[in-house]
Amino acid sequence: MTGKLENTRNIGIMAHIDAGKTTTTERILYYTGINYKLGEVHDGTATMDWMVQEQERGITITSAATTVYWDYNNQNYRINIIDTPGHVDFTVEVERSLRVLDGAVAIFCAVGGVEPQSETVWHQANKYNVPRISYINKMDRTGADFFHVVDQIREKLGANPVVIQLPIGSEDTFEGIVDLISNKAYGWDEASLGREYFEIPVPEEMKDLVKEYRMKLIEGTAEENDILLHKFIDDPQSITEDDILCELRRATIQGKITPVICGASFKNKGVQLLIDAIAKFLPSPYDMPPVTGINPFNGKEEARHPDPEEPFTALAFKIATDPFVGRIAFFRVYSGKLNAGDVVLNTRTDKKERLLRIMLMHANKQNPLKQIEAGEIAVAVGFKDIHTGDTLCDLKHPIILETMVFPEPVINMAIEPRTQDDVEKLSLALHKLAEEDPTFQVKVDDETGQTLISGMGELHLDIIVDRIRREFNIEVNRGNPQVAYKEAITNTVVHHEVYKKQTGGKGRFADLVIEISPADTGIKGLQFINEIHGGNIPREFIPAIEKGLKSAMTNGPIIGFPMDNVKVKLIDGSYHSVDSDALSFQVAAGIAFREASRKAKAVILEPVMRFEIITPSEYMGEVTGDITKRRGHVEEVESRIGNQVIRGCVPLAEMFGYVTTLRSLTSGRATEMLEFQKYEATPKEIQDEVLYKIRGYVPAY
Repeated sequence: MTGKLENTRNIGIMAHIDAGKTTTTERILYYTGINYKLGEVHDGTATMDWMVQEQERGITITSAATTVYWDYNNQNYRINIIDTPGHVDFTVEVERSLRVLDGAVAIFCAVGGVEPQSETVWHQANKYNVPRISYINKMDRTGADFFHVVDQIREKLGANPVVIQLPIGSEDTFEGIVDLISNKAYGWDEASLGREYFEIPVPEEMKDLVKEYRMKLIEGTAEENDILLHKFIDDPQSITEDDILCELRRATIQGKITPVICGASFKNKGVQLLIDAIAKFLPSPYDMPPVTGINPFNGKEEARHPDPEEPFTALAFKIATDPFVGRIAFFRVYSGKLNAGDVVLNTRTDKKERLLRIMLMHANKQNPLKQIEAGEIAVAVGFKDIHTGDTLCDLKHPIILETMVFPEPVINMAIEPRTQDDVEKLSLALHKLAEEDPTFQVKVDDETGQTLISGMGELHLDIIVDRIRREFNIEVNRGNPQVAYKEAITNTVVHHEVYKKQTGGKGRFADLVIEISPADTGIKGLQFINEIHGGNIPREFIPAIEKGLKSAMTNGPIIGFPMDNVKVKLIDGSYHSVDSDALSFQVAAGIAFREASRKAKAVILEPVMRFEIITPSEYMGEVTGDITKRRGHVEEVESRIGNQVIRGCVPLAEMFGYVTTLRSLTSGRATEMLEFQKYEATPKEIQDEVLYKIRGYVPAY
């Protein structure tokens, strides 16, 4: 074990579904000695896929954390790994993991290359400035093309891939790897399940290719450093292996490049060199900039360095429920240290929390710890009120770290318990699941009294219902999935609202003028602008006005769907010295917003999904014709080894049950992937259909 922070790596494994994330993680566990036998996804024995639903379906649903130790270059490295899901419905797990990680391994299938979810997770990593290595997996598969995937990483992701390994053969002939830095080739012993690997001669037919790519690597490395550039110009051979490693590491951490390596995890080839690359190129907590946050007392920005002697600062990035210990909070420590039983401050609630126990996670198993220090990831047990994104810090040195923003659900479903006895149990179960997953929401429809659950897709809600049945032992009836529509305004309207109420004693009075219009580009939710001057409305009532506006946005003027992004300017108003109070202005703001939005030409918005369909070429016409019938637009078609890859966008409302249709159109040979892209105004005839389904008539609007 190592206590050296410079030898700690906090990394995530991220990729498109079926690229081999969990299989690769299982190999890492095996070769580092954490597991004594190989876990396989297809057998349901993967350590990191510990949920029953994951084992049955062969997919990752929840991100799992573990810690391994690895010897490289006579030093012991501690690697904290988070294995994330690849399915777009569980993208929240990738988002919150990347927020707290220092580096990532992006895995690409050597056949599929850069797929839609690959792009999504890559852009998420860009958002949090996470340095990453690219690992091209499945080099043994039919159709594997290493150089094509490298080109896709450059073109589709806008990255700068630097090849540091070349595959020896591909498909059935894939037998090893050439390391361009050391100029050595390696093969793997199948009898030891890949645990043993050894140096082999570089194949004669590859020597020119190896020489070409090694020179490209040296040249590319030298370009990043003036001293190396002069060495390269004078004598390219004078650049040493250490020179290359040092410069590659620096450029990777700065996000200028992504080193590209390859392997076949399922065939146990290349994984040890991947672990070496994690140690060589990905940053330690010391290599990353200090985390910054706001001091709630003075509003100033403060920095926290990865130093055990600084005040304790941590971010809770995931809440889960364990059947044995109850609620647990995953957190990353950015500075300071924490002992089990210590009291910390939650800056969201401004309340103290005692963390009775702290533990290191290995999938769903916990190992108790007495103390945790800066740069580490652990879980806490025995807290009262901690949510995803909360900052936990030293009582005397409060700080608020930037929290995470999650996508809104796009699909709803009505749900009810089969027996009256389970009504309260279901409510409690849904509350626990919503605490764990910020993209899962629960609400009760005021008109029908139905409980509606909302999520990122049909699979997401399927898993939720399955968990309710298995984990909470509640049988439920479920309605058909429904699209989560929204409403938006298209015009600018000024409205004057006077709210008066006299009840014999102290009355209520509020007078305000607002202007509502569509929000500026890129702004989500309510964009509130206070233009009151001269004290026409006292400053202490302004927050109440904003609260009233936000509350009113939950019910749109057409049929009551939540309102999308709206800009509201508070232009003018007046107050009464006795009858005016915060509640009066809150109520008045809500009434004013509802009245103004009715005049502002509201429209219904529907979620539009990005799709990728991989189909054999002979079914191309039927598939594209069917997509067009569903109001879809085909934007790109790409040939891929006897198949056609069709990409475009289509309204979610038209895609329920599409998997069955696609199977019948293509004799079960095509696959599809949907990912939320944006909300868009529905055509008038579709809006009328939606209104007719819900109300039974179409109002004159």
